[in-house]
Amino acid sequence: MSYVDEVYNYVVEKNPAQPEFHQAVKEVLDSLRVVIDANEEEYRKDALLERLCTPERQILFRVPWVDDKGQVQVNNGFRIQFNSAIGPYKGGLRFHPSVNLGIIKFLGFEQIFKNSLTGLPIGGGKGGSDFDPKGKSDREIMAFCQSFMTELFRHIGADTDVPAGDIGVGGREIGYMYGQYKRIRDTYEGVLTGKGLTYGGSLARTQATGYGLLYLTEELLKCNGSDISGKTVVVSGAGNVAIYAIEKAQQLGAKVVTCSDSTGWIYDSEGIDVELLKEVKEVKRARLTEYAAARKSAEYHEGRGVWSIKCDVALPCATQNELQLEDAKQLVANGVQAVCEGANMPTTIEATEYLQQNKVMFVGGKAANAGGVATSALEMSQNSERLHWTFEEVDAKLKQIMVNIYHNIDDAAKKYGMEGNYVAGANIAGFLKVAEAMKAQGIV
Repeated sequence: MSYVDEVYNYVVEKNPAQPEFHQAVKEVLDSLRVVIDANEEEYRKDALLERLCTPERQILFRVPWVDDKGQVQVNNGFRIQFNSAIGPYKGGLRFHPSVNLGIIKFLGFEQIFKNSLTGLPIGGGKGGSDFDPKGKSDREIMAFCQSFMTELFRHIGADTDVPAGDIGVGGREIGYMYGQYKRIRDTYEGVLTGKGLTYGGSLARTQATGYGLLYLTEELLKCNGSDISGKTVVVSGAGNVAIYAIEKAQQLGAKVVTCSDSTGWIYDSEGIDVELLKEVKEVKRARLTEYAAARKSAEYHEGRGVWSIKCDVALPCATQNELQLEDAKQLVANGVQAVCEGANMPTTIEATEYLQQNKVMFVGGKAANAGGVATSALEMSQNSERLHWTFEEVDAKLKQIMVNIYHNIDDAAKKYGMEGNYVAGANIAGFLKVAEAMKAQGIV
């Protein structure tokens, strides 16, 4: 049995009932076979892959809080500090009922390679809770966030672990958690990113993941003899990533015709009205039915269906495993040229393989959605220097980082005889940097 297969079996055995984590490890290790097989003896002796697939620290805790009726509620809190070989742990906090240990480990594992690809000195981590912010009052959100941080504070710090936002954790939640951290530690430091602009946040952070996705997609198309201008684009999701992916795509001359939320999706033949979408989702925090009610050209459909729309470029920006094999077949039948992931692992392995087999340009999330964490790292730099860069400065740095990521993954794929396989290229480029750092630091 190969070392890759041994380690995958080891991961499944040691981490039962965590299918998302198993899926992430399998996808990464399979694409690294060519590198691992060439260094098998050395890696096996150092148990490098076992160490890579085992978090340095897993923190699980309870989060008690009081709701508006005076009832005490209890949620589970998680922080997985996965790998610090190239810098402090860095990764978001997700508040959603689906959150469990396996999902946080999958996200933290992916984060190792994503952070490595940015070229910035940040390691991989992830965290969150099964708390659901939807339907909660601001006071309940604050009560939960303060209780969550009352435990988490002892495990994080500007040079140790710097969490950010993710699904269910936006500026409001970051603000409440930062206030509690500062209150407990009596320290004003850049311990969280995604902060408000009045207390250490970075311009362009809100837009970063969506904008970065489009900067990479633009470079991908350009280097393959095409242009994003004039393309029809379908986007899933209606959260932060989706909204700003739509905004930047339309700034670059593309026409985005879909978006979706957890209950249904919109098809807008005239192109998504970004300002209306922001009003519905960011201000009213309402369902997409309100978008359809306010815009004559929009059709609202219950359930799934974004991938049935004919397009040139597809950008899954919602959640894991949302683009499945049947969706991939429909996209290919409709002539899609490129699929780039704005969410974390939104495309199943079967769908990914089908797209690649049918010559669709496919870039996975650890490369395509790295703009968010890259700008978080730029926020860390500004905090450390006590500086505040302009929007244009941050945006220019973000664009250069995303262009560099594309060329790094393209070069890695070509070097190992897999030209056009950007999934393998991303995993190889991210892995080699982390592996070298781990070897240099000894068995720790």
